[in-house]
Amino acid sequence: MFNKILVANRGEIAIRIMRTCRELGVKTVAIFSDADKYALHAKYADEAFYIGPSPASQSYLNLNNIMDVAEKTGAEGIHPGYGFLSENPNFASLCEKSNLIFIGPSSKSMEKVGSKIHAKALMKKAGVPVTPGSNKAINNIKDIEDIAEMVGYPIVIKASAGGGGIGMKVVDNKENLEQIVDSTRAIAKSAFGDDTLYIEKYHDKPRHIEFQILADKKGKTIHLNERECSIQRRHQKLIEETPSPIMTSTLRSKMGNVAIKAAKSINYENAGTVEFIYSDGNFYFLEINTRLQVEHPITEITTGVDLVKEQLIIASGKEMNLSQEGIRINGSGIECRINAEDPLNEFLPSPGKITRYRSPGGIGIRVDSGVAMGYTISPYYDSMISKLVSWGRNRKESISRMNRALSEYIITGITTNLPFHKSVMRNKAFKNGDLSTSFIKDNNILLNVPDIIKEDKERETRLLETFKEDKKVVAISAAVNSYIRYNVDKQQL
Repeated sequence: MFNKILVANRGEIAIRIMRTCRELGVKTVAIFSDADKYALHAKYADEAFYIGPSPASQSYLNLNNIMDVAEKTGAEGIHPGYGFLSENPNFASLCEKSNLIFIGPSSKSMEKVGSKIHAKALMKKAGVPVTPGSNKAINNIKDIEDIAEMVGYPIVIKASAGGGGIGMKVVDNKENLEQIVDSTRAIAKSAFGDDTLYIEKYHDKPRHIEFQILADKKGKTIHLNERECSIQRRHQKLIEETPSPIMTSTLRSKMGNVAIKAAKSINYENAGTVEFIYSDGNFYFLEINTRLQVEHPITEITTGVDLVKEQLIIASGKEMNLSQEGIRINGSGIECRINAEDPLNEFLPSPGKITRYRSPGGIGIRVDSGVAMGYTISPYYDSMISKLVSWGRNRKESISRMNRALSEYIITGITTNLPFHKSVMRNKAFKNGDLSTSFIKDNNILLNVPDIIKEDKERETRLLETFKEDKKVVAISAAVNSYIRYNVDKQQL
């Protein structure tokens, strides 16, 4: 096992990783930018080092600065979390060349699936079902038209280097094709520096189902069941749950075995996720995410497996103690991504300072967060505030607990998507498990949000009475915080 690792990330995921490290007696090194000078993850770690200005390109994506800190602190490994450098094969390769253990898959495995076109070809060769479409990069509009006619409209145009729904457009007919191709190519070039595109048949009202996998260096690969991630905005996940409402033991075994086959075909090691589109009784390979997923907590609370702990065990070269037969499903888990964003304004980010914060609790509730009262949601990074997770003995109980937790959650000073989540939890189709990637639009989820916002204001007024603080206590607290910040600045900056 490691003695010390560097966590190359920030916010709630950095804290999540550090918690497991603390349980295992592994020392942690945090990194922080100007915007995160007083962030909780920098205080939670055993050591913390400044790595640059607020823009991610100058700090959390600065390979040289991160490697310098790792060398200076004597870290044995680097955990990338998710986002930032977590799926960057160059970063993984640099760690390997520097005798640092990258806590994730090898750079070679990453490279194999970094291009979605290449990944699709590999999966097809391995016998994994793939969605009909182009088998290579497409540039000529005539070739695009021919493939579209062959698979039939609607189609979806994707950026080969894309992710998170960026560089992904649905085309319903030939008339709009050329214009959408041009705009998608421009977006891909801007976002990823690569304007390579490919085409797939677009499945109407599909479900997005993924399988969590773990693979050690000894050749053992297992899956830890599925997560349904169908509720999305702009092809980005907002609510996840496990087990999927449509899953049977037979389908789980079939999809799980395919996920294992996909991982083994690229000699995958560590934690990862194989994602599928499920439509009309069939499922098709979507992509492999070569990292820990945002939604990993619901797998943990329904299996009892600490995925970060397993990542550290695998990365240190040890064999997993887990077996496929030993993986069980205990109850139902739901995760709501609580973001600083306005659901009534195209879910646009809403950065700013949190003036009041009261997180929910009680039986069956888990909150993974890196914020507190007075924390500022920065415009430089992802707008996530927390991951709110509920557990119940069955799906009905998990929904009820999530409803209760959402009603307890108080965040003021910024706009959040809490009302959106409440609208979903109350929706009849959601309660019935009738989900798809077009769920929000199909069920007019946003129509109820204004009324819910009004309800929330009334509830907040009552609950915020608990925040009435003695002025002397506030003054003393402010003085203490100023003193701490002054001394932290002197030591770390």
